[in-house]
Amino acid sequence: MAAMPRPAATRGTVTRRWNVRATATALAQIIPRPNSPGARNTTVAASRATGSPKVHRAHDLDLPARAAACLPALGGRGTLGGMRSILVTLALCLATGIAAAQKRPNILWLTSEDNSHHWLGCYGNEQAATPNIDRFAARGVRYEFAYANAPVCAVARCTLITGRYACSMGTQNMRSRYPIPPRFKTYVSHLREAGYYCVNKSKTDYNFKTKDRQHWDACGGRAHWRSCPKGKPFFAVFNTNISHESSLFAGRKQKSRRSGAIPKKPRLDPASVSLPPYLPDTPEIRADWVTYTDIVTAMDQQIGVWLRQLGAAGLAEDTIVFYYSDHGGILPRAKRYLYDTGTHVPLIVHVPEKWAHLAPGKAGTTSARPVSFIDFPATALSLAGVKVPERMQGRAFLGPGKRDAEPFVFLFGQRFDARMLRFVRGVTDGRYRYIRNFHPHRHRSILTGYPYGQEGWKSFRSLHRAGKTTPAQAATWNVPQPVEELYDTRADPWEVHDLAADPKHASRLARMRAATVGKMRAIRDTGIVPESMYNQLSATGTIHGYVHGEDFPYQRVLELALLAGDGEDALPKLQDAMADDHPVIRYWGALGCTIRGPAATPAAKHLKRLLEDPSPTVRAAAAEALVAQGDRETGVSALVSILRETNDDMVALEALNIARALGVTGKIPKPVYDRACKTGSYPKRLAGAYAK
Repeated sequence: MAAMPRPAATRGTVTRRWNVRATATALAQIIPRPNSPGARNTTVAASRATGSPKVHRAHDLDLPARAAACLPALGGRGTLGGMRSILVTLALCLATGIAAAQKRPNILWLTSEDNSHHWLGCYGNEQAATPNIDRFAARGVRYEFAYANAPVCAVARCTLITGRYACSMGTQNMRSRYPIPPRFKTYVSHLREAGYYCVNKSKTDYNFKTKDRQHWDACGGRAHWRSCPKGKPFFAVFNTNISHESSLFAGRKQKSRRSGAIPKKPRLDPASVSLPPYLPDTPEIRADWVTYTDIVTAMDQQIGVWLRQLGAAGLAEDTIVFYYSDHGGILPRAKRYLYDTGTHVPLIVHVPEKWAHLAPGKAGTTSARPVSFIDFPATALSLAGVKVPERMQGRAFLGPGKRDAEPFVFLFGQRFDARMLRFVRGVTDGRYRYIRNFHPHRHRSILTGYPYGQEGWKSFRSLHRAGKTTPAQAATWNVPQPVEELYDTRADPWEVHDLAADPKHASRLARMRAATVGKMRAIRDTGIVPESMYNQLSATGTIHGYVHGEDFPYQRVLELALLAGDGEDALPKLQDAMADDHPVIRYWGALGCTIRGPAATPAAKHLKRLLEDPSPTVRAAAAEALVAQGDRETGVSALVSILRETNDDMVALEALNIARALGVTGKIPKPVYDRACKTGSYPKRLAGAYAK
């Protein structure tokens, strides 16, 4: 609403005392009360219709008190003309019930799935056709270094909605549903309590035990900010899955071509694209590349539709808009990987002129501040004028709650599906990227079935099996992996030249290693506890509560997890660990022997003692180490016993993956194997992937 003009001062203006409370009470009498027939609050009706929890409303406050609260700034005195102007302004604001809304912007997040930043024209892709996002970038601020903390959707979304690293709560494993402490409220809950109408259209999948839809006022395919009650600001997330990795599956491609979403013939000539050196040059890879370019164009069109809807409704000047992707992707070695292709996302923020004081910069500029999803909830609350709870682990990068950026963005990955059981952590400063592999004995490659709906992934696997990949391409499949990796993404944007062993980068390696370990310690990263122990260790609570409890020896376990992959002289400490009272320490002692393979043969007697351990996870780790040393019979027998006895799907999944990695699946009796594959959804998916 435009500001009321100040009345011109007149000669002989008389200054009079006036009673603030009496004036406020009189003002209230000319404004309908919320429960009067003419002023029924539409928010109440909407809340009843949707079953939403009660939220704070402007009319919930006593109007005389509200009006009085606005007047003491005048010091109890004022000219009659000035007083009249103030009363008129207050009356208009209060009568429409949008005083709060006028002081707070709407916030709209537009999100796409699985597309790295490099698929967009505004991020330098000269072959891209993304006119809507490019125009949006020209009107907003484009972030050069924005990251998903985890390179897979549900885990990234868990971090987004809670404002806490998923790996600090035990929710870092893909599509798990472990409970978290109820005090960890979502940022959406805080916005609703502050009077925002919150809409989600329509992706949930938050990766922790909750009723996903309950967090929102409206959630689903038909949810829209248009349903926002009059007088309330809205916060909305609109998500398109057009660019999801499944868009390259044969059936989805055919459907998209028939519907006209993408052209029947790709816009680009497959021969015209330059492939990253880590990808083989196959017709299938090239075909997927140019097809996905068209798919990103289709995604861009949907973003354009939503932006035009906002403008047509006359809300563009009242709404701060973000556009970002949920993580990177989509061709091989992108999604599910901690590399730039898996975590570096586009982020563009447009702040209208009305809220220019909240803008990160002028229209059409870029920001070099590193930001990540952990910062988004705090930023949303800051823009809404809501105090950021201390329990949130990110830093607002916009609004009155803005804080300085951390020097490094923290990245993490764990189990990504039924057969990608890796434990990786890392940091980036925007240029350099450090990765720590806690499971260097396991593949980097995706060994589960889902991504192989893409012809490109299939051709990559076939070439590797035929021994026809280059060293840069074979690195995706090789074991063991390096324990540490370091890349200069400015000089080496596809991250194929590992600098970890380069003496010239030793100090940087040490600094980024310390940053990674320091962040793990600060948030008490739950990844140091194997998922197959979760149900046993947190039977009466949450895995967060267990790992954050005073009785859990966090520092000892973290040091041992680091030692397991490092040092030639670590074997004595690993042997001591295998005799420890704590099962997680015994586990890391055994795993360190697995990583060393035959070099850990002197620890064989310690490993054999662990085959009687009360923890099936410890027994499985000891069995794996024994097979790695060459004692296949003893190790396989132990794995068979575990699979025969367990009713825990994560224990079964761990043992099945160990058997597969060691090439001893055929040694497991079929009845035992079949039983194990029925213990839960992931063992079933694993069995299906193997069958294919």
